[in-house]
Amino acid sequence: MQRYILSKKNLITLLSAILIALAFFGRFFLNNMFIFNWALIVASILGVAPIVIQAYQAIKVKVVSIDVLVTIAVIGAVLIQNYEESAIVTFLFLFGSYLEQRTLNKTRSAIKELTELAPESALKQMEDGEFVEVDVDDVDEGDILLVKTGAKVPVDGTVLAGEGHINEASITGESVPVSKKVDSKVFAGTILENGTIRIQADRVGEDTTFGRIIELVEEAQDSKSEAERFIDRFSKYYTPAVLVLGFIVWLFSKDMELAITILVLGCPGALVIGVPVSNVAGIGNGARHGILLKGSEVINDFSIVDTFVFDKTGTLTIGNPEVAEKEFYDNNTEQVLSYLASVERESNHPLAKAILQDIGDTTFYTVKETEVVKGAGIVAKIGIHRIAVGNVALMEKENVTLSEKAKKDVERFENNGNSLVLTAVDGELKALMGIRDQIRPGVKKVLHNLKKLGVQNLVVLSGDNQGTVDVVARELGLTEAHGHMLPEDKSAYIEKMQATGQMIAFVGDGVNDSPSLALADIGIAMGSGTDVAIETSDVVLMNSEFTRLPHALGLTKSTARNMKQNIAIAVGVVLVLLASLLFSEWMNMSIGMLVHEASILIVILNGMRLLRYRFRG
Repeated sequence: MQRYILSKKNLITLLSAILIALAFFGRFFLNNMFIFNWALIVASILGVAPIVIQAYQAIKVKVVSIDVLVTIAVIGAVLIQNYEESAIVTFLFLFGSYLEQRTLNKTRSAIKELTELAPESALKQMEDGEFVEVDVDDVDEGDILLVKTGAKVPVDGTVLAGEGHINEASITGESVPVSKKVDSKVFAGTILENGTIRIQADRVGEDTTFGRIIELVEEAQDSKSEAERFIDRFSKYYTPAVLVLGFIVWLFSKDMELAITILVLGCPGALVIGVPVSNVAGIGNGARHGILLKGSEVINDFSIVDTFVFDKTGTLTIGNPEVAEKEFYDNNTEQVLSYLASVERESNHPLAKAILQDIGDTTFYTVKETEVVKGAGIVAKIGIHRIAVGNVALMEKENVTLSEKAKKDVERFENNGNSLVLTAVDGELKALMGIRDQIRPGVKKVLHNLKKLGVQNLVVLSGDNQGTVDVVARELGLTEAHGHMLPEDKSAYIEKMQATGQMIAFVGDGVNDSPSLALADIGIAMGSGTDVAIETSDVVLMNSEFTRLPHALGLTKSTARNMKQNIAIAVGVVLVLLASLLFSEWMNMSIGMLVHEASILIVILNGMRLLRYRFRG
């Protein structure tokens, strides 16, 4: 019965409104007090039923809720035959609850939109080679799937054949379609706008990037910040205090109506709802823009960050080294490049890949007697020639003499932040290449925007040599730059900065960044990073683009500010109502409840403004 009545709350609200309208029609148009009184009595009984049930459920778990206050107030109003007050108060309370729920549902629209984007079926290749539509839950890792134009990608996977453009807005928040071809990665929930592709399933179900986004956003929206926990504790004691205050007023004044009105005016509804609605709206805005904020506590801490610490490779830089500069000391450059490419093809080192990519098509020779010199390079034989490829230390070991020009070139390349690869043939230096990671596009502007938002210190910690790190720091205008840092060195340095009172946000993407992500006050992982980094972090930038970083910081600052505004509105309204009751003649129970419900709507609408937040740098 209780469940049935609660399920009909909206219908009861409508019937209460009709009965109240009938009562006033009978009084002012028919001059019939019988209709007036009995319509209001029925409206009061009907309206208070769901409120009494909610109050009873609260008392069962030893909580004196707002519903308890309203129930006592309405019963008291009926006992003193103030039917007008009792009917209007129950209607306003129920109608306010309806508007509150409807408005709150809008703040949760981001997660609703995400779940609606989840794919439900997939075209799976069967044993006979035919593609058959199956439920997405029936897809396993390794299955071959077909995605046609306009269809949702059902799983995270790798393109095996075909090409097309995919809208990845559900993952990255960026609506510009991304070109996909063989070996490209695709994500569940994204939409193939044109073309046809065949993919291999790498991750399925909840393990997909899309599945993890939904899970993280749901967890974040259900979490509570310190402010919310404080308000919960405050309400736990505040509501009984209002009840005691009403009883004391009645005890001394013998004015039942005054005591009942205090119960209505003292309801802390706006205070209880104000902070959660701000948090939910802020988290929802972030989800729409490819920013995962893992909980309400993260919002508060992130909003007061004053120092950003960055890993370099894959964070400030693209993480894909390229040949930036080169010098040759032999006229036969094609022959030298063929020797170099032949040797580097034997290596899996990132610098070797960069060199091979830069050289492109060339003649490859058979390499013999390959010797890897740890920390220096490779020595090998091609035909009768001895080829040495590596750093300056390897050249010294091979007794390769560097000319004055070569020495100056080496110094210049190092000052420009390059990793050096020298090539010697039969003891003579033939080529020098400078390889460096490229800075992410737009990073400089993003860092400028972070400063505009109040960030005081921008620090880079990297395992690269100090010269390379210094070049990046100079180019980006960073406050500090530290190279030759192992993971434990980064963690120790973060602890050192925290000891001086700095609020640290660390941005990284690799397994080696995980200790720093966990240790920092706020860990921010790039969405293209490792699972460990994403799980360890507090914030995830799903698009792996720095352009979202100022939006994330600005959003948390706006959300924290919005929470404080809502608390001020809620407390201010209660104080004004109580002061009006004590020091004026016009305040009564109905007006108080109307203002009370209006204050709830005001804080909800104020919180909803966050759904439209956009950082404008």
